[in-house]
Amino acid sequence: MLAATTLVGHACEAPMAAQQPFPLRVEPGKRYLEDAAGCAFLINGDAAWSLIADLTREDADVYLRDRRARGFNTVLINLIEHRFARNAPANAYGDRPFLRDGDFSAPNEAYFRHADWVLRRARDLGFVVLLVPSYLGYGGGDQGWYQEMAAGGEKSLRAYGRFVGQRYGGLGNIIWVEGGDYNPPDKSLVRAVAEGIREIDPNALQTVHNAPETAALDYWRGEPWLSVDNVYTYEPVHAAALVQHASGEMPYFLMESAYENEFGADAHRVRVQAYQAVLSGASGQIFGNNPIWHFGGPGLWPADTTWQQALDSPGARSMQVLHQYFSSIRWWELEPDTGNDFLIAGQGSYHARTMSARSKDGSFALVYLPNGRGITLDLEKLAGPQVSARWIDPSTGGSEAAPGSPFSMNVRYFVPPKGDHTDWMLELRTQPVQSQ
Repeated sequence: MLAATTLVGHACEAPMAAQQPFPLRVEPGKRYLEDAAGCAFLINGDAAWSLIADLTREDADVYLRDRRARGFNTVLINLIEHRFARNAPANAYGDRPFLRDGDFSAPNEAYFRHADWVLRRARDLGFVVLLVPSYLGYGGGDQGWYQEMAAGGEKSLRAYGRFVGQRYGGLGNIIWVEGGDYNPPDKSLVRAVAEGIREIDPNALQTVHNAPETAALDYWRGEPWLSVDNVYTYEPVHAAALVQHASGEMPYFLMESAYENEFGADAHRVRVQAYQAVLSGASGQIFGNNPIWHFGGPGLWPADTTWQQALDSPGARSMQVLHQYFSSIRWWELEPDTGNDFLIAGQGSYHARTMSARSKDGSFALVYLPNGRGITLDLEKLAGPQVSARWIDPSTGGSEAAPGSPFSMNVRYFVPPKGDHTDWMLELRTQPVQSQ
């Protein structure tokens, strides 16, 4: 793992801020989330959609403890599950979310007591929870609750929003995720839930999970309850992320892209997605793995392992490296190199797009190379008068000095080391000239 002596800075000096950061907040003019201590909060999340619906308390605790030990600080969870759990919509104890199936006006206390336990346990372990109160389902079909929501109408949905807002707003660690894999033609149904939550908890952070290739602001711009943006894409992440960065309207993060062991995605693919997001200005990203997102319930892709075996996947280990590295630097000061005046050759394209970003003061820069090909950098765009460089292995966290480092301030070609993977990150830091 990374050696402390080589780190650029510290993300936060507040004691224990990483353990209990709640509540998060959005400050005007800032492109990142802040925690309760005023520290920049980088989302390093795991998709655990079916956690409440599919697992017992004992198994939920196993999962949460594992993810916390690996550096994850955020989990994405469905409060109620329509299809992707073994006994859906009932939980592992046989409790259904509503006393009358699909009736949002009749919540079942037994079901929500179990949800209470899971969400409190997540809070106590230091997790932010991206909580989906009423997942719509892809295309508004039977994967989610859109049909029942349409049948119930706005009045019952607003009351449901007030119910969950009252029940969970006080936890302090919830970011509400409206919608779910769908751009509903009738926005009033989603709006009713969101507004019900906002009535009870006016300071609640809320975002939306839209259909693929649709950012939150793309479909819900202007909603008074929307405070956090996100991108959801299976196309190159940098392209979608940079659009939201350019808007500058609110902090955003990578909500979803290809999950490990789905769409042919391996650890390399999920690393590319994550690093492209963060170096494009995102305030973090959500990682996903099959079968972890649905645990023992039905999924969309065949799973070769159990969720317990998948906890130690190569992708999860890579996200641990990402968390450790970015927690050690002033990542919120990085600006994407959108003009290619620093990375002047070797940009690549599509999923293999090389990403570069520099701190505002020019004291450090990062370049993520997905494909092992060389790049040309104009070091004069940094503060100088000398630049030290090291290569970081994003699969293990190991690092080594770039041959010839430190460098003078000129145009220079860099070739990544050889290894059993193709992606590398190059860290550049300015330093004074050593006296003779």
